[in-house]
Amino acid sequence: MLEGIRVVEIEGLGPAPFAAMLLADLGADVIVVHRKNGGPAHGMPDRSLIDRGKRSIELDLKSTDDVEVLKSLVARSDALVEGFRPGVMERLGLGPEVLSAHNADLVYGRMTGWGQTGPRAQTAGHDLNYISVSGALWYSANPGEPPFSPPTLVGDIGGGALYLAVGILAGIHAARNGRGGCVVDASIVDGSAHMMNLLMTMRQSGHLSTQRGRSLLDGPHWSRCYACADGGFISVQCLEPKFYTQFLDRLGLNDDPDFADQYDMDAWPRQTAILAGMFARQPRAHWEAVFEGSDACVAPALDPEQSAHDPHMKARGIWREIDGVMQAAPAPRFSTRPDPDPGRVPARGEHSVEIRNWLETQ
Repeated sequence: MLEGIRVVEIEGLGPAPFAAMLLADLGADVIVVHRKNGGPAHGMPDRSLIDRGKRSIELDLKSTDDVEVLKSLVARSDALVEGFRPGVMERLGLGPEVLSAHNADLVYGRMTGWGQTGPRAQTAGHDLNYISVSGALWYSANPGEPPFSPPTLVGDIGGGALYLAVGILAGIHAARNGRGGCVVDASIVDGSAHMMNLLMTMRQSGHLSTQRGRSLLDGPHWSRCYACADGGFISVQCLEPKFYTQFLDRLGLNDDPDFADQYDMDAWPRQTAILAGMFARQPRAHWEAVFEGSDACVAPALDPEQSAHDPHMKARGIWREIDGVMQAAPAPRFSTRPDPDPGRVPARGEHSVEIRNWLETQ
């Protein structure tokens, strides 16, 4: 879908390379600039799956000759992606003003946690810090427990990488319509706060409280996970009354007075305790069978390996293992494009000669 779009990615961590991977999954020609004679960051593999589908060139951005190679690449590309703290690319002599002089239509994508401006812009942080300040972390735990969300998903990926990718595509669209290039300031605090807007609609109708455990999706016995007898977990979120009725029916609780009022906040703790005791008496597989095929909005909480064996996930071919690496297939899907396999992961600098030779012919 993005064939004909070229993106230069400066090697970094987390959301910036993920955004570039997403663009590569969708068909863009993504050239990742790996550090010459460098290696992966601590804790990262030598060939990271988020480099899949990309081409790799090794450059030393403190070398005059290599900087010229980068500028030549940028001149022939639609976008650049970088994920350093504000000012780092400027100190390398590769800020937006310099590179846009080589390509007036360049979309310069900048990925940070705090943004390019503001009191925290120059301070360190990670996913959990950004979403805690943006408000996106507040409801991510049961009442009375410290907030905690799945690592990287809400901040780095949801509030960061996906907004950067959308911003880059919007910038490219504008450039191709004669409006010139731009700088995309994608920050995790901005994106994760923006993601809150769907939840904030409940505040308009009085169903979202800052007191945890007193909101429509925060506190109810029908909107949480329960532990099962075998250590597994089951998720329940039967928000609408018609689904709640099916939930109670499958549990044999339709005539139980303790569950007569679905939206009685004062009853939620007692109802939760009753359900917790019920779910704890049987293994997860038992509850999966109880709710199989129903609209009760109940599903098992699976780890990635369990997810790969789930019938629905298998039917859609979501999880793949390529070269011994477990990974999820590209998303979304398009009616006009066959569902692609993830691209192969290049070795660092694998395409250096190829790319340099190509530049010499341009």
